[in-house]
Amino acid sequence: MTARPKLSVCIDAVFEGVPEPEAIARVADAGIDAFEFWCWWEKDLDQIIAARDKHGMTVAACCTRFVSLADPALRSHYLQGLQESIAAARQLGCSTLISQVGDFRPGIPREQQQQSLIDGLSEAAPLLEQAGITLVIEPLNELVDHVGYYLVRSDEAFEVVDAVGSENVKVVFDIYHQQISEGHVIERLTRRVDAIKHFHAAGNPGRHELTRGELNYPEILAAIAAANYDGYVGLEYWPQGDPDAGLRQAAAMVATS
Repeated sequence: MTARPKLSVCIDAVFEGVPEPEAIARVADAGIDAFEFWCWWEKDLDQIIAARDKHGMTVAACCTRFVSLADPALRSHYLQGLQESIAAARQLGCSTLISQVGDFRPGIPREQQQQSLIDGLSEAAPLLEQAGITLVIEPLNELVDHVGYYLVRSDEAFEVVDAVGSENVKVVFDIYHQQISEGHVIERLTRRVDAIKHFHAAGNPGRHELTRGELNYPEILAAIAAANYDGYVGLEYWPQGDPDAGLRQAAAMVATS
């Protein structure tokens, strides 16, 4: 029997501008029992926790502070931000932290920057292991959304986490970003599903609902399920249509995957 992925909704994207308690209630009304968001330090965590508990929800993920891992001179700041993020995650009952890695540093060899990622994450691993929290690093596309970002391809992200060698340091595979950066998303994600702890999903082009664009999400979700991934797929898109109807469509897609 194959596992089935679970849906989470990024309320900062799908319900951009909507107060968090209302957004969380609307996620619950769509039949989805988990949500995520970006910057915990910009939120009223007590308010989020109250809404979480009122609707019987789970906080699937939130972000670490945005400090570059590619620059070893900033490592102490990264680790300090990580400690603060771990404390916030524990308060939220959240077991996954999403980390971006910073921009490419011109004039510095790429191998040197990759090693800085590995060294920084190796220092972070004991903190994560002690807290029982998984950190996932995120490759992003540089063609449309994140010009100058360091980590673009999933294979390099997998190389980094393999070198770190901790069960608490994995990859978030953003299907939208990786379709732009490299394509072949089903083959890439199923081949290394062991290194993936979280997914993000949006249609391409445009970063809208899963039913819009060139990506065949019923097939992608079925492949994720067949690979026995039972973690979260975070819906991180900006809806063009009715956001509540879009969430129900996504929930139906997962139910039949």
